[in-house]
Amino acid sequence: MAFGDGFGGEDQFFRHRRCALSALLLACAAPAPVPQDRFYTLQAPPTPAATAAPRALAATLSVDGLAARAFLGGRQIVYRTAQEPLRVGRYPQLLWEVPPARALAGQLAAALRAAAPFELVLGSQRHVRGDYVLSGELTRFEHLPTSAPPHVAAEFTLTLVRHADRRVLMNRRYHGREPTDAGTPAAMVSAFNRLAGRLTAEAAAEIGRLVPGP
Repeated sequence: MAFGDGFGGEDQFFRHRRCALSALLLACAAPAPVPQDRFYTLQAPPTPAATAAPRALAATLSVDGLAARAFLGGRQIVYRTAQEPLRVGRYPQLLWEVPPARALAGQLAAALRAAAPFELVLGSQRHVRGDYVLSGELTRFEHLPTSAPPHVAAEFTLTLVRHADRRVLMNRRYHGREPTDAGTPAAMVSAFNRLAGRLTAEAAAEIGRLVPGP
C-alpha cells in the first residue's frame, strides 16, 4: 500500500469524526421541548337533587372565601409520600384552574343554594354582608400517591356566625379520603372532585339542620 493511500484513509476517518461531532453539537444546541402546564377544574360531579328545606329562612347567607394554609393558597397540586410524610411537594406542571380554597367556597355556596335553608346565598365576590356569615379555612388538600391504597385527602373547618349578635352557631371540621382509580393525573383529579362533592354536601346538610326556623 502506498503512503498516499494510507494518509487518504486516515483523512477520511477524521472527516467522519468531524461530521459526527458537528451533528452532536447541533443536536445539543437544539432547544429541548418545553413541558406544558396542565390545568384541571375542581368541580363536584353531578349528584341527585338535594332535598330543599321545607321553608327557607327569610335571611341572607354570605359564604366567604376560605382561608388556606401555605401552598394550598396557590394553584399547584400538592402531594405527600409515605416515605417522607413530613415533606410536602408540589407537582410542577399539574395545576388547578382555580385555587382549591376558592373553588371549594364556590361549591359550598352552590350546595347551600340547592338545599335552600336560606332565602338567599351570596358568594364571596359580593361585597355585601349577609344576616349569617359562613367562613372557614382549608387545612389539607393533597394527593398521597404512595399510600396503600393511593388516595387524596382533604380537610377544612367551617364557622357559621349570626351577624346581628356575632353568635357562633357552628364550628366544625370536615375531613375525608377518596381512593384514586388509577395512577394518572385524570384519576387523581376525579378523586379530588368526588371528595370535594361529598364534603360540601355534608356541610350543606348540617347547616340546613342548624338554621333556626323562620
